[in-house]
Amino acid sequence: MQHLLENIKEYMDMLDDTQLRTTVSELTVAELIEVWDFLNEKEKLRLFLLFDHDVKSEFITELSTADQEFLIVELSEQATKNMLEEMRPDDLVDLIQAISPENRESLWQNMSEESRRETEFLLRFDEDDAAGLMTPRYAAIQGDITVDQALKFIRRTLDKLETIYYIYVVDKLKRLTGVVSLKQILAADDRALIYDIMEEHVIYVRDDTDQEETAKVLEDHDLLALPVVDKFNRLLGIITFDDVIDVIREEQTEDIYKMGAMGGNTDSYLESSVPQLVLKRLPWLVILLLAGTITTNVLSSFNDLILAASFLTLFIPVITQTGGNCGTQSSTLMIRGLATDELHFRDIWKVIGKEIMVGLIIGLSTGVIIFLRGLFLPPGIELIQAITVGISLSAVVIFATVLGALVPLMIHRLGFDPTVAAGPLMSTVIDVIGLTIYFKVAMMILGIG
Repeated sequence: MQHLLENIKEYMDMLDDTQLRTTVSELTVAELIEVWDFLNEKEKLRLFLLFDHDVKSEFITELSTADQEFLIVELSEQATKNMLEEMRPDDLVDLIQAISPENRESLWQNMSEESRRETEFLLRFDEDDAAGLMTPRYAAIQGDITVDQALKFIRRTLDKLETIYYIYVVDKLKRLTGVVSLKQILAADDRALIYDIMEEHVIYVRDDTDQEETAKVLEDHDLLALPVVDKFNRLLGIITFDDVIDVIREEQTEDIYKMGAMGGNTDSYLESSVPQLVLKRLPWLVILLLAGTITTNVLSSFNDLILAASFLTLFIPVITQTGGNCGTQSSTLMIRGLATDELHFRDIWKVIGKEIMVGLIIGLSTGVIIFLRGLFLPPGIELIQAITVGISLSAVVIFATVLGALVPLMIHRLGFDPTVAAGPLMSTVIDVIGLTIYFKVAMMILGIG
């Protein structure tokens, strides 16, 4: 990459547009994006103007909003028209929704009549629903035509279609009645009717289906495209697999933020301002701070025990950290299982049984380790004290392992996102309950209180 960047910079300095264009034409959009980030605005504009129109239309959709705004302002009217003409309708909608109102107006003025009509149609739908991902450029035919007629239609409209892997069959009211693959059409007799070779069972989604659910349907059925219909079963558009990649990435990012006790906003880190980052983090930190003060109350309530057996304070970090880690591990496994549909609430008793066994094995193992650590390594504690810490840690680990598995299942059952049950929130809850278990076990074994 460094060598490529140096060559591009050198050609720019030499004003050698011929060599620069040759070099650029051999690169993929992904490679061009990597180079782009190391250029100043003047160099970026010069490089962009060397792209073919189809490359420009794809490249601009991968840029940050700031770079998109910059190019829209700097490009000539004709260059903008040429770029927009090559853009996919769904990408054009994404671009319009991302940029400022004044630059949006510039785009509207430079769109062709067809692009404007398609864009206005797509903008009617919520961007978070399935219809917000679809393109209206799909292949649809009626079932009473022959294979030969279907092939002629495909050839005639090929340039305007998003994909031809699937050709959808509709009636005169545009209601979805079937689907046929291009392979089936090519293999069939020219005189055969589409009705005779189509699949009547079609996997589809409604226009108001959530995007995350839409992505899951596409993934579960290994489809390259997914039709979108309205409440009357009329075909509105299709969603291709590449359209849901960003949705999957955004949902994963949102889940990671929630597991890290941050807001679900999925904006790019570099595009987020300091106030936005603060607002993303501060609310949850305040909640965790207040929840963490309960730990102080627990310590205060066992103050007499701590004064009588001060060695207990030495192992508080071990108890809380190990318990929190076990709970987080369990909750992470459950969240993953729920996300992939491997686990359901009906599996709760299987989960409890398995996690109790796992907790027992891990608890006994860690209990023995901390017992030996306390007994033989500095600062060194008495046998009864080491036994107290070992049994306490085992109890906390067993409890944390089971609780970490149960909480996500319960939250999911109530209709909420289980990812909030992982990370700092789970650790804070287990800290409070784990310390209570620790001190209660110590009181019983030591006979204090």
